Amino acid sequence: SNIEIAKSIYNLSNSKSEVFEITGDIRIHGNSSTIFIASHLEGELSSWTTKPYARKGDNYGMEYVRTWKINNVAENLPDCSQHSSIPAIVFSTGGYCGNHFHDFTDMLIPLFLTARQFHGTVLFLIADKRSSWIAKYRMVLEKLSKYDIIEIEKENQVLCFVRVVVGLKAHKEFGINPLESPHYSMAEFKQFLRSTYSLGRESVIECRPRCRTRPRMLIISRKQNRFITNENEVANLARSMGFDVVVEETGSNMSIVAKLVNTFDVLMGVHGAGLTNMVFLPENAVVIQIIPFGAELWAKPYFRLPAEDMKLRYLEYKVSLNESSLLGKYPVDSEVYRDPNAIYKKGFIGFHSVYLSNQNVTLNFRRFRKTILKAMEIIQH
Repeated sequence: SNIEIAKSIYNLSNSKSEVFEITGDIRIHGNSSTIFIASHLEGELSSWTTKPYARKGDNYGMEYVRTWKINNVAENLPDCSQHSSIPAIVFSTGGYCGNHFHDFTDMLIPLFLTARQFHGTVLFLIADKRSSWIAKYRMVLEKLSKYDIIEIEKENQVLCFVRVVVGLKAHKEFGINPLESPHYSMAEFKQFLRSTYSLGRESVIECRPRCRTRPRMLIISRKQNRFITNENEVANLARSMGFDVVVEETGSNMSIVAKLVNTFDVLMGVHGAGLTNMVFLPENAVVIQIIPFGAELWAKPYFRLPAEDMKLRYLEYKVSLNESSLLGKYPVDSEVYRDPNAIYKKGFIGFHSVYLSNQNVTLNFRRFRKTILKAMEIIQH
């Protein structure tokens, strides 16, 4: 809700993020993480703190985000070293930046929601700077702002502005609510990415009754954990059922990743950050999420709803205990097998270490075949 704190400050915060849109005489001293707002009225004097990262309430992630002070003051304002008539956005690349999923849900989608309205005429004042993150998403940053990034904490000078947004707008996990301001959609976000990375395919062309070319499937390979032990055999199964299959661990060059993923009709992988690359798929493509045993409660919402918002078709395959490396690790009557939800309720760290960090899967072809068949049916109709 737009609560007017003072003449020039709108609080646009919600349950996902804190956002303050300020107009007036605004002076930023980056080195001390302080924003001064000139106020001419007595009684308006107030100050508060905020962390400009779109993960409000996530105490663990927020530990890696610097606190900013916003001071409404009538006198003793620091003198301006530089004036800018261009609006600015203050945001942090701390938190979980560097995790591919969080790069989108905490950073790129919120940045799109916040910066798009300025049509490139906006300055990015980045706090908790991660150079690797900035390099990875440089094309997106340059599409949203035509100016060089300012590493704000290094600034001992006082930078002065007439309009500043502190924090990034966010609606929901890995998604956009078109009913909420600024009334964009995930379809528009995908269009923005297509234009940023010059992606050729907007949608999968349905080819009834038979496709002239074989539909393409990308299997996202994982190496650390939650990997498919019989990955090559799964790829061969899909090939025997009419798909062209590529097995690939997607890298960190986003231009290459985006162009690669855009050429596929089906994206498949075990629950994990790699599935985030569905943002580059053409519309009507199919996403197959393989859900590790016991992780359903956790995994389901992450990719099912976003896929639907992106006009993708979503399938999921729930790994049975017989297909899981957890089989035989615990006593037969262990709660790990009987009641994963009870483990979840005891705390996420424990749940993660059992079901997500230490589980690999060996897919049963008789069971899994049906999912591949379903994907083929969807692509052909």
